[in-house]
Amino acid sequence: MNINEIKRIIQDQELERIALLKRERIITREVGKEYFINAISVPNILAILGIRRCGKSVLSRSILEGETVAYLNFDDESLYGIKAHDLNNVLKAFYELYGDPSFIILDEIQNVPDWELFANRLRRTKKVIITGSNSNLLSGELATHLTGRHTDFTLFPFSFGEFLNYNKFNLEDEKKFLYSTKAGAKIEDFLTKYILQGGFPENYKLNIAKTIFGDIIQKDVVRRHKIKNVSVIENLAKYLVSNFSQEISFNKLKNVFGIGKIETIKNYVKYIQDAYLIIVVERFSFKLKQQVISPKKIYCIDTGIINSIAFKFIENTGKLMENLVAVELFRRKSYWHNDWEIYYWKDYQQHEVDFIVKDGPDVKQLIQVIYASGKDEIEKRETEGLIKGSEELNCKNLLLITHDYEDEIKIENKTIMCLPLWKWLINVR
Repeated sequence: MNINEIKRIIQDQELERIALLKRERIITREVGKEYFINAISVPNILAILGIRRCGKSVLSRSILEGETVAYLNFDDESLYGIKAHDLNNVLKAFYELYGDPSFIILDEIQNVPDWELFANRLRRTKKVIITGSNSNLLSGELATHLTGRHTDFTLFPFSFGEFLNYNKFNLEDEKKFLYSTKAGAKIEDFLTKYILQGGFPENYKLNIAKTIFGDIIQKDVVRRHKIKNVSVIENLAKYLVSNFSQEISFNKLKNVFGIGKIETIKNYVKYIQDAYLIIVVERFSFKLKQQVISPKKIYCIDTGIINSIAFKFIENTGKLMENLVAVELFRRKSYWHNDWEIYYWKDYQQHEVDFIVKDGPDVKQLIQVIYASGKDEIEKRETEGLIKGSEELNCKNLLLITHDYEDEIKIENKTIMCLPLWKWLINVR
Protein backbone atom coordinates (compact mmCIF):
# COMPACT_ATOMS: atom_id res chain seq x y z
CA MET A 1 0.00 0.00 0.00
CA ASN A 2 1.28 3.49 -0.81
CA ILE A 3 1.83 6.16 1.84
CA ASN A 4 -0.95 8.48 0.67
CA GLU A 5 -3.53 5.70 0.90
CA ILE A 6 -2.36 4.84 4.41
CA LYS A 7 -2.48 8.52 5.43
CA ARG A 8 -6.07 8.76 4.20
CA ILE A 9 -7.07 5.75 6.30
CA ILE A 10 -5.32 7.16 9.38
CA GLN A 11 -7.14 10.48 9.03
CA ASP A 12 -10.51 8.80 8.35
CA GLN A 13 -10.09 6.79 11.54
CA GLU A 14 -9.21 9.92 13.50
CA LEU A 15 -12.36 11.67 12.27
CA GLU A 16 -14.42 8.64 13.33
CA ARG A 17 -12.80 8.77 16.78
CA ILE A 18 -13.59 12.46 17.20
CA ALA A 19 -17.20 11.84 16.18
CA LEU A 20 -17.42 9.01 18.73
CA LEU A 21 -16.16 11.26 21.51
CA LYS A 22 -18.85 13.82 20.69
CA ARG A 23 -21.72 11.36 20.89
CA GLU A 24 -20.52 8.97 23.60
CA ARG A 25 -19.49 9.43 27.23
CA ILE A 26 -16.19 7.68 27.93
CA ILE A 27 -16.34 5.49 31.04
CA THR A 28 -13.25 5.29 33.24
CA ARG A 29 -12.25 1.66 33.64
CA GLU A 30 -11.67 0.16 37.07
CA VAL A 31 -7.95 -0.41 36.58
CA GLY A 32 -5.98 2.68 37.54
CA LYS A 33 -4.18 4.66 34.82
CA GLU A 34 -0.93 4.48 36.80
CA TYR A 35 -0.64 0.75 36.04
CA PHE A 36 -0.55 1.40 32.30
CA ILE A 37 1.75 4.43 32.48
CA ASN A 38 4.36 2.33 34.30
CA ALA A 39 3.91 -0.53 31.82
CA ILE A 40 4.50 1.61 28.72
CA SER A 41 7.94 2.95 29.60
CA VAL A 42 10.54 2.56 26.82
CA PRO A 43 11.64 -0.04 25.75
CA ASN A 44 8.51 -1.91 26.87
CA ILE A 45 5.48 -2.70 24.75
CA LEU A 46 2.10 -2.65 26.44
CA ALA A 47 -0.24 -5.28 24.96
CA ILE A 48 -3.93 -4.81 25.75
CA LEU A 49 -5.78 -8.00 24.89
CA GLY A 50 -9.43 -9.00 25.08
CA ILE A 51 -12.59 -9.79 23.18
CA ARG A 52 -13.37 -7.43 20.30
CA ARG A 53 -15.56 -4.39 21.08
CA CYS A 54 -14.79 -4.49 24.83
CA GLY A 55 -13.09 -1.07 24.75
CA LYS A 56 -9.41 -1.79 24.06
CA SER A 57 -9.06 1.09 21.58
CA VAL A 58 -10.75 3.61 23.87
CA LEU A 59 -8.64 2.46 26.83
CA SER A 60 -5.38 2.68 24.87
CA ARG A 61 -6.19 6.25 23.77
CA SER A 62 -7.30 7.30 27.26
CA ILE A 63 -3.97 6.15 28.72
CA LEU A 64 -2.22 8.72 26.50
CA GLU A 65 -4.82 11.47 26.86
CA GLY A 66 -3.29 14.86 26.09
CA GLU A 67 -0.38 13.38 24.11
CA THR A 68 0.13 13.37 20.35
CA VAL A 69 -0.52 9.77 19.39
CA ALA A 70 0.07 8.01 16.08
CA TYR A 71 -2.76 5.51 15.81
CA LEU A 72 -3.89 2.93 13.25
CA ASN A 73 -6.60 0.29 13.57
CA PHE A 74 -5.74 -2.73 11.41
CA ASP A 75 -9.28 -4.12 11.72
CA ASP A 76 -10.31 -1.58 9.07
CA GLU A 77 -11.57 -3.28 5.90
CA SER A 78 -9.49 -0.81 3.86
CA LEU A 79 -6.39 -2.45 5.33
CA TYR A 80 -7.45 -6.03 4.68
CA GLY A 81 -4.57 -7.91 3.09
CA ILE A 82 -1.86 -5.52 4.30
CA LYS A 83 1.54 -7.22 4.53
CA ALA A 84 4.48 -6.87 6.90
CA HIS A 85 6.53 -5.02 4.26
CA ASP A 86 3.80 -2.33 4.16
CA LEU A 87 4.41 -1.47 7.81
CA ASN A 88 7.41 0.69 6.94
CA ASN A 89 5.03 2.84 4.89
CA VAL A 90 2.76 3.02 7.94
CA LEU A 91 5.66 4.41 9.94
CA LYS A 92 6.51 6.91 7.17
CA ALA A 93 2.85 8.00 7.12
CA PHE A 94 3.00 8.57 10.87
CA TYR A 95 6.11 10.74 10.44
CA GLU A 96 4.52 12.81 7.69
CA LEU A 97 1.34 13.36 9.72
CA TYR A 98 2.74 13.72 13.25
CA GLY A 99 6.43 14.62 12.89
CA ASP A 100 8.34 12.27 15.18
CA PRO A 101 5.64 10.78 17.45
CA SER A 102 6.74 9.36 20.80
CA PHE A 103 3.55 7.33 21.22
CA ILE A 104 2.27 4.74 18.75
CA ILE A 105 -0.84 2.55 19.03
CA LEU A 106 -1.19 -0.42 16.71
CA ASP A 107 -4.79 -1.60 17.10
CA GLU A 108 -5.73 -5.23 16.26
CA ILE A 109 -2.23 -5.74 14.91
CA GLN A 110 -2.69 -9.53 14.73
CA ASN A 111 -4.41 -8.96 11.37
CA VAL A 112 -0.97 -8.35 9.82
CA PRO A 113 1.10 -11.53 9.35
CA ASP A 114 4.67 -11.31 10.70
CA TRP A 115 4.09 -7.97 12.43
CA GLU A 116 6.27 -8.90 15.40
CA LEU A 117 9.67 -7.68 14.17
CA PHE A 118 8.23 -4.29 13.20
CA ALA A 119 6.81 -3.80 16.70
CA ASN A 120 10.06 -4.97 18.24
CA ARG A 121 11.97 -2.34 16.26
CA LEU A 122 9.54 0.42 17.23
CA ARG A 123 9.67 -0.22 20.97
CA ARG A 124 13.39 0.68 21.14
CA THR A 125 12.66 4.36 20.54
CA LYS A 126 8.87 4.74 20.94
CA LYS A 127 6.28 4.08 23.59
CA VAL A 128 4.15 1.42 21.92
CA ILE A 129 0.73 0.02 22.72
CA ILE A 130 -0.59 -2.92 20.73
CA THR A 131 -4.07 -4.39 21.05
CA GLY A 132 -5.41 -7.73 19.94
CA SER A 133 -8.47 -9.95 20.07
CA ASN A 134 -6.57 -13.19 20.48
CA SER A 135 -4.87 -14.52 23.61
CA ASN A 136 -2.06 -15.99 21.47
CA LEU A 137 -1.00 -12.55 20.23
CA LEU A 138 2.22 -12.78 22.24
CA SER A 139 2.97 -16.45 21.62
CA GLY A 140 4.96 -15.94 18.43
CA GLU A 141 8.22 -14.22 17.63
CA LEU A 142 7.41 -11.12 19.66
CA ALA A 143 7.55 -13.16 22.87
CA THR A 144 10.95 -14.56 21.81
CA HIS A 145 12.40 -11.12 21.07
CA LEU A 146 10.75 -9.41 24.03
CA THR A 147 11.54 -11.62 26.98
CA GLY A 148 10.96 -9.23 29.88
CA ARG A 149 10.21 -6.40 27.41
CA HIS A 150 6.43 -6.43 27.28
CA THR A 151 3.53 -6.19 29.67
CA ASP A 152 0.24 -7.81 28.71
CA PHE A 153 -3.15 -7.00 30.17
CA THR A 154 -6.52 -8.62 29.44
CA LEU A 155 -9.47 -6.22 29.32
CA PHE A 156 -13.00 -7.50 29.91
CA PRO A 157 -16.37 -6.02 28.93
CA PHE A 158 -17.89 -3.59 31.44
CA SER A 159 -18.09 -4.79 35.03
CA PHE A 160 -21.28 -4.15 36.97
CA GLY A 161 -19.64 -1.12 38.58
CA GLU A 162 -18.74 0.28 35.15
CA PHE A 163 -22.28 -0.46 33.96
CA LEU A 164 -23.63 1.57 36.90
CA ASN A 165 -21.25 4.40 36.00
CA TYR A 166 -22.46 4.26 32.39
CA ASN A 167 -26.01 4.65 33.70
CA LYS A 168 -24.89 7.61 35.88
CA PHE A 169 -25.34 5.75 39.16
CA ASN A 170 -22.22 6.82 41.06
CA LEU A 171 -21.37 4.37 43.80
CA GLU A 172 -19.28 6.91 45.71
CA ASP A 173 -22.05 9.52 45.69
CA GLU A 174 -24.65 6.93 46.71
CA LYS A 175 -22.45 5.27 49.33
CA LYS A 176 -24.18 6.97 52.25
CA PHE A 177 -27.53 5.45 51.26
CA LEU A 178 -26.25 2.38 49.44
CA TYR A 179 -27.87 -0.16 51.74
CA SER A 180 -31.21 1.59 52.08
CA THR A 181 -34.28 -0.19 50.70
CA LYS A 182 -34.65 2.38 47.93
CA ALA A 183 -31.02 2.27 46.80
CA GLY A 184 -30.94 -1.54 47.05
CA ALA A 185 -34.04 -1.87 44.87
CA LYS A 186 -32.56 0.51 42.32
CA ILE A 187 -29.30 -1.42 42.14
CA GLU A 188 -31.16 -4.74 41.81
CA ASP A 189 -33.08 -3.26 38.89
CA PHE A 190 -29.78 -2.27 37.27
CA LEU A 191 -28.44 -5.78 37.94
CA THR A 192 -31.39 -7.32 36.07
CA LYS A 193 -30.64 -5.04 33.10
CA TYR A 194 -26.92 -5.85 33.30
CA ILE A 195 -27.57 -9.60 33.24
CA LEU A 196 -29.83 -9.13 30.22
CA GLN A 197 -27.68 -6.65 28.26
CA GLY A 198 -24.16 -7.64 29.31
CA GLY A 199 -21.03 -5.52 29.34
CA PHE A 200 -20.64 -4.34 25.74
CA PRO A 201 -21.53 -0.62 25.73
CA GLU A 202 -22.49 -0.70 22.03
CA ASN A 203 -25.14 -3.29 22.84
CA TYR A 204 -27.03 -0.91 25.15
CA LYS A 205 -28.19 1.30 22.30
CA LEU A 206 -27.85 -0.80 19.17
CA ASN A 207 -28.59 -4.35 20.43
CA ILE A 208 -25.70 -5.83 18.47
CA ALA A 209 -24.59 -8.72 20.71
CA LYS A 210 -25.44 -11.21 17.97
CA THR A 211 -23.38 -9.17 15.49
CA ILE A 212 -20.43 -9.16 17.90
CA PHE A 213 -20.73 -12.95 18.20
CA GLY A 214 -20.71 -13.31 14.40
CA ASP A 215 -17.68 -11.02 14.01
CA ILE A 216 -15.74 -13.01 16.60
CA ILE A 217 -16.42 -16.30 14.82
CA GLN A 218 -15.73 -14.98 11.32
CA LYS A 219 -12.74 -12.71 11.99
CA ASP A 220 -11.07 -14.16 15.07
CA VAL A 221 -11.68 -17.85 14.50
CA VAL A 222 -12.54 -18.75 10.88
CA ARG A 223 -10.29 -16.23 9.15
CA ARG A 224 -7.42 -16.44 11.61
CA HIS A 225 -7.24 -20.24 11.61
CA LYS A 226 -8.35 -20.73 8.00
CA ILE A 227 -11.27 -22.97 9.01
CA LYS A 228 -12.86 -24.67 6.00
CA ASN A 229 -15.85 -26.25 7.75
CA VAL A 230 -17.38 -22.94 8.82
CA SER A 231 -20.80 -24.31 9.78
CA VAL A 232 -19.29 -26.75 12.30
CA ILE A 233 -17.29 -24.05 14.09
CA GLU A 234 -20.33 -21.72 14.13
CA ASN A 235 -22.60 -24.42 15.52
CA LEU A 236 -19.98 -25.48 18.06
CA ALA A 237 -19.65 -21.89 19.30
CA LYS A 238 -23.44 -21.56 19.60
CA TYR A 239 -23.59 -24.90 21.44
CA LEU A 240 -20.92 -23.83 23.94
CA VAL A 241 -22.54 -20.44 24.55
CA SER A 242 -25.99 -22.06 24.92
CA ASN A 243 -24.62 -24.59 27.43
CA PHE A 244 -23.04 -21.95 29.66
CA SER A 245 -22.35 -22.82 33.33
CA GLN A 246 -22.38 -26.53 32.50
CA GLU A 247 -19.83 -29.32 32.27
CA ILE A 248 -18.67 -30.46 28.86
CA SER A 249 -16.38 -33.25 27.69
CA PHE A 250 -14.45 -33.35 24.43
CA ASN A 251 -15.69 -36.87 23.71
CA LYS A 252 -19.30 -35.73 23.93
CA LEU A 253 -18.62 -32.74 21.69
CA LYS A 254 -16.86 -35.00 19.19
CA ASN A 255 -19.93 -37.24 19.01
CA VAL A 256 -22.45 -34.38 18.89
CA PHE A 257 -20.71 -32.77 15.91
CA GLY A 258 -19.59 -35.95 14.18
CA ILE A 259 -15.92 -35.05 14.18
CA GLY A 260 -13.59 -38.03 13.80
CA LYS A 261 -10.56 -36.88 15.78
CA ILE A 262 -10.77 -35.63 19.36
CA GLU A 263 -7.75 -33.39 18.72
CA THR A 264 -9.79 -31.51 16.11
CA ILE A 265 -12.58 -30.72 18.59
CA LYS A 266 -10.00 -29.72 21.22
CA ASN A 267 -8.42 -27.33 18.73
CA TYR A 268 -11.79 -25.83 17.78
CA VAL A 269 -12.68 -25.19 21.44
CA LYS A 270 -9.22 -23.68 21.98
CA TYR A 271 -9.70 -21.32 19.00
CA ILE A 272 -13.01 -20.11 20.44
CA GLN A 273 -11.41 -19.71 23.86
CA ASP A 274 -8.42 -17.83 22.41
CA ALA A 275 -10.86 -15.33 20.87
CA TYR A 276 -12.14 -14.67 24.42
CA LEU A 277 -15.69 -15.79 23.62
CA ILE A 278 -15.67 -18.50 26.28
CA ILE A 279 -13.91 -19.20 29.56
CA VAL A 280 -12.93 -22.80 30.25
CA VAL A 281 -12.67 -23.78 33.92
CA GLU A 282 -10.88 -26.97 34.98
CA ARG A 283 -12.08 -29.31 37.71
CA PHE A 284 -9.72 -29.11 40.68
CA SER A 285 -7.75 -32.17 41.64
CA PHE A 286 -4.51 -32.72 43.53
CA LYS A 287 -3.63 -35.15 40.72
CA LEU A 288 -2.74 -33.32 37.51
CA LYS A 289 -3.74 -36.23 35.27
CA GLN A 290 -7.22 -36.33 36.82
CA GLN A 291 -7.55 -32.58 36.32
CA VAL A 292 -6.67 -32.90 32.62
CA ILE A 293 -9.08 -35.75 31.82
CA SER A 294 -12.04 -34.46 33.87
CA PRO A 295 -14.92 -32.57 32.22
CA LYS A 296 -14.54 -28.78 31.96
CA LYS A 297 -17.07 -26.09 32.77
CA ILE A 298 -17.83 -23.53 30.09
CA TYR A 299 -18.79 -19.90 30.65
CA CYS A 300 -19.46 -17.17 28.10
CA ILE A 301 -17.55 -13.90 28.39
CA ASP A 302 -20.79 -11.90 28.38
CA THR A 303 -24.39 -12.54 29.41
CA GLY A 304 -25.60 -10.19 26.66
CA ILE A 305 -24.18 -12.61 24.09
CA ILE A 306 -25.80 -15.54 25.92
CA ASN A 307 -29.20 -13.86 25.79
CA SER A 308 -28.83 -13.15 22.07
CA ILE A 309 -27.82 -16.73 21.23
CA ALA A 310 -29.36 -19.03 23.85
CA PHE A 311 -32.98 -19.40 24.97
CA LYS A 312 -35.19 -19.37 28.09
CA PHE A 313 -33.65 -16.39 29.88
CA ILE A 314 -36.02 -16.47 32.86
CA GLU A 315 -35.52 -20.20 33.49
CA ASN A 316 -31.73 -19.75 33.36
CA THR A 317 -31.42 -16.95 35.94
CA GLY A 318 -29.41 -19.05 38.40
CA LYS A 319 -27.04 -20.20 35.64
CA LEU A 320 -26.70 -16.62 34.38
CA MET A 321 -25.75 -15.53 37.91
CA GLU A 322 -23.12 -18.27 38.00
CA ASN A 323 -21.79 -17.18 34.60
CA LEU A 324 -21.59 -13.58 35.83
CA VAL A 325 -19.60 -14.66 38.89
CA ALA A 326 -17.19 -16.67 36.70
CA VAL A 327 -16.48 -13.69 34.45
CA GLU A 328 -16.05 -11.38 37.45
CA LEU A 329 -13.58 -13.76 39.09
CA PHE A 330 -11.46 -13.88 35.95
CA ARG A 331 -11.73 -10.09 35.63
CA ARG A 332 -10.40 -9.67 39.17
CA LYS A 333 -7.64 -12.16 38.41
CA SER A 334 -6.60 -10.14 35.34
CA TYR A 335 -6.86 -6.70 36.95
CA TRP A 336 -5.55 -7.20 40.48
CA HIS A 337 -4.77 -10.82 41.40
CA ASN A 338 -2.59 -12.34 38.69
CA ASP A 339 -1.57 -15.26 40.91
CA TRP A 340 -5.12 -16.50 41.38
CA GLU A 341 -6.18 -19.84 39.90
CA ILE A 342 -9.89 -20.46 39.38
CA TYR A 343 -11.35 -24.00 39.41
CA TYR A 344 -14.55 -25.84 40.21
CA TRP A 345 -14.65 -28.88 42.50
CA LYS A 346 -16.63 -32.13 42.55
CA ASP A 347 -16.05 -35.31 44.51
CA TYR A 348 -16.99 -38.93 43.74
CA GLN A 349 -20.30 -38.48 45.63
CA GLN A 350 -21.18 -35.57 43.29
CA HIS A 351 -20.82 -32.89 45.96
CA GLU A 352 -19.89 -29.78 44.00
CA VAL A 353 -18.52 -26.28 44.56
CA ASP A 354 -19.00 -23.81 41.72
CA PHE A 355 -15.70 -21.95 42.21
CA ILE A 356 -12.44 -22.48 44.04
CA VAL A 357 -10.15 -19.46 44.29
CA LYS A 358 -6.59 -20.68 44.79
CA ASP A 359 -3.81 -18.23 45.62
CA GLY A 360 -0.38 -19.84 45.49
CA PRO A 361 -0.43 -23.13 47.42
CA ASP A 362 -3.53 -22.19 49.44
CA VAL A 363 -7.23 -22.38 48.60
CA LYS A 364 -8.37 -18.85 49.39
CA GLN A 365 -12.16 -19.18 49.07
CA LEU A 366 -14.97 -21.53 48.06
CA ILE A 367 -17.92 -19.93 46.27
CA GLN A 368 -21.37 -21.34 45.57
CA VAL A 369 -23.95 -19.44 43.48
CA ILE A 370 -27.70 -19.93 43.89
CA TYR A 371 -30.85 -18.08 42.86
CA ALA A 372 -32.37 -17.70 46.33
CA SER A 373 -34.18 -14.91 48.16
CA GLY A 374 -34.58 -16.64 51.52
CA LYS A 375 -32.95 -19.29 53.69
CA ASP A 376 -35.75 -21.75 52.91
CA GLU A 377 -34.88 -21.52 49.21
CA ILE A 378 -31.28 -22.66 49.73
CA GLU A 379 -31.08 -26.33 48.84
CA LYS A 380 -29.23 -28.69 51.16
CA ARG A 381 -26.92 -29.87 48.38
CA GLU A 382 -25.56 -26.30 47.98
CA THR A 383 -24.46 -26.05 51.62
CA GLU A 384 -23.33 -29.69 51.68
CA GLY A 385 -21.06 -29.00 48.70
CA LEU A 386 -19.40 -26.13 50.56
CA ILE A 387 -19.00 -28.16 53.78
CA LYS A 388 -17.51 -31.18 51.96
CA GLY A 389 -15.27 -28.91 49.88
CA SER A 390 -14.14 -27.10 53.03
CA GLU A 391 -13.07 -30.38 54.62
CA GLU A 392 -11.39 -31.71 51.48
CA LEU A 393 -9.54 -28.51 50.60
CA ASN A 394 -8.88 -27.17 54.11
CA CYS A 395 -10.61 -23.84 53.51
CA LYS A 396 -12.84 -22.03 56.01
CA ASN A 397 -13.75 -19.04 53.81
CA LEU A 398 -17.13 -20.16 52.47
CA LEU A 399 -19.34 -17.85 50.42
CA LEU A 400 -22.85 -18.43 49.09
CA ILE A 401 -23.78 -15.78 46.50
CA THR A 402 -27.56 -15.38 46.38
CA HIS A 403 -30.15 -13.34 44.52
CA ASP A 404 -30.95 -11.09 47.50
CA TYR A 405 -30.53 -13.09 50.72
CA GLU A 406 -27.92 -11.95 53.27
CA ASP A 407 -27.04 -13.74 56.50
CA GLU A 408 -24.73 -16.31 58.04
CA ILE A 409 -25.44 -20.04 58.10
CA LYS A 410 -23.64 -22.15 60.70
CA ILE A 411 -23.25 -25.87 59.96
CA GLU A 412 -20.88 -28.33 61.66
CA ASN A 413 -18.83 -25.56 63.30
CA LYS A 414 -18.42 -23.88 59.92
CA THR A 415 -19.80 -20.51 58.87
CA ILE A 416 -21.19 -19.87 55.40
CA MET A 417 -21.55 -16.20 54.49
CA CYS A 418 -24.59 -15.48 52.29
CA LEU A 419 -24.30 -12.33 50.20
CA PRO A 420 -26.51 -10.88 47.45
CA LEU A 421 -24.90 -10.88 44.01
CA TRP A 422 -25.01 -7.08 43.61
CA LYS A 423 -23.13 -6.52 46.89
CA TRP A 424 -20.45 -9.00 45.87
CA LEU A 425 -20.10 -7.41 42.42
CA ILE A 426 -19.55 -3.87 43.71
CA ASN A 427 -16.95 -5.06 46.24
CA VAL A 428 -14.46 -5.26 43.40
CA ARG A 429 -11.36 -6.38 45.32
